[in-house]
Amino acid sequence: MTEDSKRNVGVVLVAIVLALVLGAWRLYPVWRAGGDGFLRFSGSGQTVIGTGAKYAVVEEKPTGWFSIGQKADIVLSAMGFNDAGGPLLFNHPGGITSDGQRLILADRNNNRVLIWNKAPRGNELPDLVLGQKDFNSIAPGVGMDELNWPVCVATDGTRLIVCDTQNHRVLVWRQFPAQNGQPADMVFGGYGDDAADRRGRIVWPWAAWTNGEKMVITSTMGSQVLIWNSFPVASQAPAEIVIRLPQLGTPRSIGSDGRRLVISDHNAKVDGGNTQGTFFWSEWPQRENEPYDFFMAMPSGGAPLANKNLSQGEVLWGMNFLSDGRFIGLGSRLFVWDDWPKSSSDQAAWAIGASSFGDGGYKFQGGDGSGSAVVDNRLYLSLANGNKVVGFNKIPAKSLDEPDFVIGSPKVEINTLDTEFIISNPVPATDGDSLFVLSDFDGRLYVWRNLPNESGAHPDYVYHGMSGDDIALFGNKLVIAGQQKVTLWNSLPKDGEKPDKVFSGAVGDVRFQDLRGVAIDERYFYLADQEANVIYVWEGVPDGDNKPIAKLSVNRPLKISSDGEYLTAACCQDQPGGGVVIWRVADIAEQGSEAKPQYLKFASLRLNLPGAVVAKDGALFIADSGGNRVLVWRDVAKALAGAKPEVVLGQNNLQETWRRIGQSTMFMPNALAFDGTFLWVGEVKFSERLLRFSVR
Repeated sequence: MTEDSKRNVGVVLVAIVLALVLGAWRLYPVWRAGGDGFLRFSGSGQTVIGTGAKYAVVEEKPTGWFSIGQKADIVLSAMGFNDAGGPLLFNHPGGITSDGQRLILADRNNNRVLIWNKAPRGNELPDLVLGQKDFNSIAPGVGMDELNWPVCVATDGTRLIVCDTQNHRVLVWRQFPAQNGQPADMVFGGYGDDAADRRGRIVWPWAAWTNGEKMVITSTMGSQVLIWNSFPVASQAPAEIVIRLPQLGTPRSIGSDGRRLVISDHNAKVDGGNTQGTFFWSEWPQRENEPYDFFMAMPSGGAPLANKNLSQGEVLWGMNFLSDGRFIGLGSRLFVWDDWPKSSSDQAAWAIGASSFGDGGYKFQGGDGSGSAVVDNRLYLSLANGNKVVGFNKIPAKSLDEPDFVIGSPKVEINTLDTEFIISNPVPATDGDSLFVLSDFDGRLYVWRNLPNESGAHPDYVYHGMSGDDIALFGNKLVIAGQQKVTLWNSLPKDGEKPDKVFSGAVGDVRFQDLRGVAIDERYFYLADQEANVIYVWEGVPDGDNKPIAKLSVNRPLKISSDGEYLTAACCQDQPGGGVVIWRVADIAEQGSEAKPQYLKFASLRLNLPGAVVAKDGALFIADSGGNRVLVWRDVAKALAGAKPEVVLGQNNLQETWRRIGQSTMFMPNALAFDGTFLWVGEVKFSERLLRFSVR
């Protein structure tokens, strides 16, 4: 991070303090290197920060149409298409491990593994990188020297194990790597066309463990735990024991001391439910499908325990057995047991840190794939959502203990995802002149006053505390909807303006249950409520007095869109993997709630979790999230007639569905916006890029 960036972080912290003190929307000039910025504040939990960003803007717009497999022009919410930003800028790091001397980190979204030959005590440069030839590139691949979204690492000091998760394989180096980009020696798993639940098949592996004698791997999507009691010496050697109990859902992390085994699961199927929690084997499994001894389950409704310990019911990451007999695991906080838990009710002796930003203590921001390593009693925690590694000079023992040092950030309290404006789950909206991007995970709205024309461009404004799942724009109006809230601007907020209307919980007699979609056109205003299984339609923006002119029945609708001719919705019905439903707006005007939709059906094309559907200027676009592609029809009528799309973006043809980042490839596209020239594609969950494709 540059000195200018450090100053900007200080500005932000001062801004938040002022917001809390003053509690009203005001304008404050601030100094920022490279330009003037300003801040607005809201006493209702919202803060607007002006960044003073400078970036190249669109001056001329191309004409034409899209072509199969074409490259994106620019990428936002990233350093670049193939740019890590250097050796110490991570992107959602995964697991971390050590042999007592070295430190090894899975830099997950950067498709690389970083190695320090001596475990650092500060923000020191790594010595080696695997998966890439240098510390700048991030391209994925399938070679033995390449990686695609590595989640976990493990070592015994001689061998190195890497879970190459999106390649559905585990790579092993027999001797510890000594040079950048060194290829692995052995491979387990890999792409195949057999059933995911076949015994021992490795599908989306998230965790690995070894003590040099044994090796354990989770086949996360295969709902299996694979155990080798003798470390394998050849590629594809089958596991000696496989645990695929019906209670296993998506096993994500492993803890062991070689005598006992712990598996944490994000979607455990215990007592007929689907919950988070951790399985404990008090002795090493000796036979196929050996039952676990107990399971620490999510309390009903996800509520915290009475003592706010929260050690039960969380997926525990970085589970580690300490030399003095203590057991640790990272959830919303760092939990420390004085001894091995004996039952599901055994509570941790200590819960270190804050479970939310309002609590006292350090906010770890761990999240999926985080890990831990111990070197000379120093504790290292890799924080996936905190985007750094924090270190304690000794194992923390008090709830308010804070890290002593950090790797991958200038300070322990700084998250470089924030300073680099990396957006979780970007959902775009545009009028062709400005760009607005919503993030449900971050609770933020990002505003570019002008259309950016370079990769990595920072926004002009960031609204904090702006919750929502979908965003829509028509004319001068911008609207955000999510859960039980709708936020509306009557003029596009290009300069950090506050909203004109906020509907919380209801509008008139329509009670919000779980809003997931919003759309607006010249005549109508639409809200999709997933829990109510309905899309509400008002003539004009609702004001609490006018009632909906239609209530369209649809099973669990997601994002919606309208261009005044067609109302489109992604939904969870019609076929396995979700579907797309389309109404003619003219039919809604004439028939109200009785208007009949059409579900898209294709003879030889299957959609896989479509996340967004947009009709615009007679064309149709579908973000096929599970297929890692965007499907394009020049004419909506052809799609309605069942014709194949003329263009696929993100893949080279309709048969490919490989999930990977790149300039012409995609990783779970889930949100769309099209202004007639530029198509913006937001990738979701395990990728956070916002891609722009231009007609040509």
